[in-house]
Amino acid sequence: MVDVARLDSLPPAEFEAAVAPWFEGAPRFLARLAAARPFGDEPTLFGRAEAIALAMPEAEQIELIDAHPRLGAPPATVSAASHREQAYDRDTTEAIAELGRLNDEYEARFGFRYCVFVNGRSRRALVPVLEAALVADRGSEIRRAVADVVAIARDRAARADAEVGVG
Repeated sequence: MVDVARLDSLPPAEFEAAVAPWFEGAPRFLARLAAARPFGDEPTLFGRAEAIALAMPEAEQIELIDAHPRLGAPPATVSAASHREQAYDRDTTEAIAELGRLNDEYEARFGFRYCVFVNGRSRRALVPVLEAALVADRGSEIRRAVADVVAIARDRAARADAEVGVG
């Protein structure tokens, strides 16, 4: 489990630095999250993170979404966590090319980056998911993407705990 008591006790800047990898940065969101402490436990931390993200002004929500790399972005441009999550070592260039085209279409339609909780799915499996998102309305896509950002963060926190055995 994440050592939430330790996170609650950190100065704001240290808290933001500690949780930034889970959220790929997004400074205005991280400042809001730091100000919402104490959390007391992991479910409260991520529950408040989602509530804060959903209540932020749209510009800050888009900043949070766009902090994540593009699905299928060039490997050198993504964080280590995104590299692992997006399966850069096992997908085909065909899926990457198709995601590039769909990302362009999505960004032109909505004005922000497509962000999804990959959750172990291959990029090939995400092509129809992104295609389906193209028919959603903008507000629904913002809410879905923000919720997925928090799901990604929750998963990253759990993986980090499992890898090092501490919070």
